Amino acid sequence: MATVLAIHAHPDDIETLGAGTLAVLAGLGHTVKIATVTAGDLGSSEMDQAQTARTRHAEATAAAALIGADYRCGEVGDLCVFNDDPTRRRVTELVRWAAPDLVLTASPADYHPDHEAVSQLVRDACFAASVPNYRTGPAAPLAGIPHLYFMDPIGGRNREGVRIVPDFGVDIAAVFETKRAMLAAHVSQVRWVARQHGIPDQIQSMEAWSRRRGRDFGTEMAEGFRQYRHHPYPATPRLQELVGAAPLQAPRAAS
Repeated sequence: MATVLAIHAHPDDIETLGAGTLAVLAGLGHTVKIATVTAGDLGSSEMDQAQTARTRHAEATAAAALIGADYRCGEVGDLCVFNDDPTRRRVTELVRWAAPDLVLTASPADYHPDHEAVSQLVRDACFAASVPNYRTGPAAPLAGIPHLYFMDPIGGRNREGVRIVPDFGVDIAAVFETKRAMLAAHVSQVRWVARQHGIPDQIQSMEAWSRRRGRDFGTEMAEGFRQYRHHPYPATPRLQELVGAAPLQAPRAAS
């Protein structure tokens, strides 16, 4: 059995883009851990930052518990994520806390600056986590660099609207109700997403995207991933192997 860490910028990012795959992995007996670099403390127009952070911590913890996962937050401010040394050490400590065999994280190109910064931070933290003299906190250095995968960006496109094509997909139709329940745990985001993003139904939007990505692979519902294989990161297809019968190859041309 393997240990998998999913780490993104804000509570509900993972539920939108990767919770189906995490549910598949948890159902197969693998250990899943979830982390966010921020508590999403700016994600409300009705609560102050401290209350928003507490609320979103609780929602993220409840969502993770639905698949038996532990949740941890890096406590970096929302819209304050930068690839600097203090933040890299925080993110490295999160990776060391999870002690993962593989890591799922944000796309390097996405609509939100925190998403893009987290992608770079996690890439660098996966390398730094096995460097013994790179001091972070109580968690022990890793024995080696974990496998690294990028989730889809929101809507499958970068800031300029260019489509990001995944290396492969994971079939999530059988666990979609679990993914829906995990996103539904983020109750505080219903009004915020409608106000800030113009999306009146966050769950319906997530379902539409899951179906769209499924169509790209000729199946009902899917989540897309790209593997980071550059030196010295592991290049073997670990996630593809762990999900068993669920991986989907060769996405269809964009429609």
